[in-house]
Amino acid sequence: MKKTLVVLAHPGMETSRLNKALIEAIKDEAHVTVHDIYALYGTADAIDVKKEQEFLLAHERLVFQFPLYWFSTPSLLKDWQDRVLEYGFAYGSEGNKLANKEFKLAITVGSPEYAYQAGSYVHASLSEILKPLQTTALFTQMIYTQPFTVHRALKISDAELAQKALEYKVMLQSEDWSTSLLKYLQGN
Repeated sequence: MKKTLVVLAHPGMETSRLNKALIEAIKDEAHVTVHDIYALYGTADAIDVKKEQEFLLAHERLVFQFPLYWFSTPSLLKDWQDRVLEYGFAYGSEGNKLANKEFKLAITVGSPEYAYQAGSYVHASLSEILKPLQTTALFTQMIYTQPFTVHRALKISDAELAQKALEYKVMLQSEDWSTSLLKYLQGN
């Protein structure tokens, strides 16, 4: 299985229900490294850029797992991106270290799925909201794949959450994260 780095960014993991369930489902997967940047660093100034870059180089896949905060990432994950995905490493004339690594977002969201569309109360699709992260992946030559989402944070039942956690585990075990038209046409 492909070595996968899950960069977990949740400033309140001790009180999280959804992210805890997702991590609990994958914590024993031999090919998955869960990397909790809030537990490890707490603040942007503490981020060890070279260590983080070594983690990225040692894995074939990268997942950012986080709760959607004001239609973006929690602040430490943004700081992590600003520092770790630096010129000469992740982009620039010689910055190709992330080229061809698969990239996925695993996001927990408070509102139901229908809220994220034109005409509903958010007035934008989740895909539109996540465009900066998709662009970051593409700019750093990673392969952006379909996000994994868990909606209705406050109202999801225990059974539904257990099912989503199992889906997360199965997705991380999958060798093929592609959602191409060819895959669909071939019946996969």
